[in-house]
Amino acid sequence: MPDFIQLPSIFPLGAILFNFLFFTVAIPIEAYILNYRLRFDKRTSIFYSIFINLFSGVVGWIAFFLIEPRLSTEQRSELINYVFFNRFTQQNIVLPYIFMIALIIFFATFFLKYGLLQVAIFSLREPSESKPEPLPYTQRRSNRRNLRLRLQKTSVFTTTLFANALSYAGILGILLFRGLFPMN
Repeated sequence: MPDFIQLPSIFPLGAILFNFLFFTVAIPIEAYILNYRLRFDKRTSIFYSIFINLFSGVVGWIAFFLIEPRLSTEQRSELINYVFFNRFTQQNIVLPYIFMIALIIFFATFFLKYGLLQVAIFSLREPSESKPEPLPYTQRRSNRRNLRLRLQKTSVFTTTLFANALSYAGILGILLFRGLFPMN
């Protein structure tokens, strides 16, 4: 094997498989919410869900690999114990940090997914949708009112928040199940 390719002697296959499991849980949940709330067709909502989840997953792993070298030795050992053995050595110290980190990750992922969904909707819309024909003044006024009511019902922001919360609830259920029934 060439010298420039160095694979680790311990491969975190469990973490990689759980990441795929999380994607298989999050993508259908979020696609359903996008379909139901924003009235996308099924194919479009699945595409948007796959796009925002995979892209945010890549950004999350990049952030993890940038932050991990800056952790202290104690924090690294706790991280390794959890990833490889599904346990913490100092639970009373680590649990408050986990709650805080989980909230940060949730909101960072939410804002990233919201931004990605906005970019995807803006960049993938049809060119004919961008320039509607001018309407008479009275019709424009009633259309503005209808548009405002429609946007209040189907806000992309609240839909993304709702979809992210439901997918995180599904992932949390899997993690709780994993914690209750360890494979050791």
